[in-house]
Amino acid sequence: MRTTTVGDVTILLPDLDPEDLDQVTDLFDDEVRDVLFDGVSWRGGQLADRSIRGCRITSADLGEVSWEAGALYGCEIVGTDLSGATLTGISIERCAFTGSRFTGTRLIDVRLKDILFDNCRFDYATLNRVSAAGSVAFTNCTFGHGNWSSCRLPGIALRSCVLGHLELESCRLDGADLRGNRLHDLRTPLDNLKGVFLGEDQLSDLTRLTVEALNIALRAEG
Repeated sequence: MRTTTVGDVTILLPDLDPEDLDQVTDLFDDEVRDVLFDGVSWRGGQLADRSIRGCRITSADLGEVSWEAGALYGCEIVGTDLSGATLTGISIERCAFTGSRFTGTRLIDVRLKDILFDNCRFDYATLNRVSAAGSVAFTNCTFGHGNWSSCRLPGIALRSCVLGHLELESCRLDGADLRGNRLHDLRTPLDNLKGVFLGEDQLSDLTRLTVEALNIALRAEG
């Protein structure tokens, strides 16, 4: 069993042997298992009720894909472009995403469990009603100008990420580990940060957020 730990979060990772995977280029069936997709392009494709299990997807172009319902389980996704994709109502479990791009991607009613996102870009991405049913971690990711709304992500880890101009709306993040991130450009009501874990070096950023949230005017004495 392969695991990794980010902060206090332990994630069960896929355990794939490339020698056991047959390389293919197309999704022929509603359920695909134990194959390698390398350098494929499904740009703009329409996927419905598809299940992809135990697969490795590398250097693929999945930009502007629309995927509704189905599951992604036990997969490794490396260096893959999902920019502009829309993922709706799918379950993603025991997967690792490395060096992949989610610029402008929309995740709607997506369920996450045992997921690692490492060195991924979520600039301008939208997460709406995304929920964590188990361990989830983001490391060295970028979330510039993204928007999270009505998400339920308790206990997740976001470590060493860039959160510049990320907007949070009606999100539940209690128990989330936000240590190692700059918060000064985070755009959120303070109640979205209820119960999160921060480091002492982030107190100045939290103070700035508080001053802005309460519309406090700072004036010099005299």
